[in-house]
Amino acid sequence: MASLSDDTLRKILVQIQQTAVQSQKSLALTRQQISTKERERRILQLTIDEINHMEGDVNLYKGVGKMFMMEPRPAMEKDLKAQEKGLTDDISSLNKKSKYLEKQFNDAQSQLRDIFNSAPRQ
Repeated sequence: MASLSDDTLRKILVQIQQTAVQSQKSLALTRQQISTKERERRILQLTIDEINHMEGDVNLYKGVGKMFMMEPRPAMEKDLKAQEKGLTDDISSLNKKSKYLEKQFNDAQSQLRDIFNSAPRQ
């Protein structure tokens, strides 16, 4: 570390610090997206459960803009299950992204700690 000039060392520190801050912001955003997607998935699961508990001759309606259209039960169930599968896939990819961002943030923090711990005491 002593062989690097102060200016070069400062640039490296700033870059590592920016990486840590950006990773932390992205991680917070990703966690918020995961929370939103899990909430949406839970609502879909409750809707599917309610439809399954209904008798077979009940009319089902789907909201389209400001109106509702009658939709056959099998089509409604198929659509809801497809939406649930899409949300599950989104959540799993966001979890992978979250783990990557956590690792990136922890690496940046450990690099900063290493630099400050190895710096000569004055």
